[in-house]
Amino acid sequence: MADSERRLLIRMCARMPGWVTPDRLTAFGLFGAALVGVGYAASNWGTGWLLLTYLGYAMQWFGDSMDGSLARFRKIERPSYGYFIDHSCDALTILFILGGMGASPYVTMDVALFALVGYLMLSIHAYLSARVLGELKLSYLAAGPTELRFLLIGLTTMMMILGSGPGLFGTISGFDIFVGTVAAILVVLFVLQTLASGRRLAQLGH
Repeated sequence: MADSERRLLIRMCARMPGWVTPDRLTAFGLFGAALVGVGYAASNWGTGWLLLTYLGYAMQWFGDSMDGSLARFRKIERPSYGYFIDHSCDALTILFILGGMGASPYVTMDVALFALVGYLMLSIHAYLSARVLGELKLSYLAAGPTELRFLLIGLTTMMMILGSGPGLFGTISGFDIFVGTVAAILVVLFVLQTLASGRRLAQLGH
């Protein structure tokens, strides 16, 4: 999927008008993430508000995927600036999405915040690895940002189909169990990746 997405982005970059800049694409993607959060939170007043999340995810993918691609295509990269802004916006993006999900009637806030902690822990590992090993790894278990968006869109679709009624476990819904399980996997990955990176550094004598 990554190769196909990369080819698509290159074709799109060639067709971007001059007034579209990487910074504007970054802001566009962040606004899309905010729409996702609003859609989840507003679903307290009706399932139809979840449709807003589909638009938000599309905008977030477009802005987040295109900003760096356009900068590289036009050869106007600012590596340090881009690295800093991109990952700062990633943190805000996941806060908007999981915060909105926790404010929805489908997932409790404590489970959503657990998922946020798991994501940020894995992000910390990625940034530390980039510093000490020179490797920035953004994909785990053969899943990267695009696959994560598809997972969240699929989860949202199930919310629309199943509704927010209590599940088999009373006050804990199936959505809580799913998001909580994903959060636990993120934490386990953080521990495993930390151990693996620690062994590598010890072998290298760093």
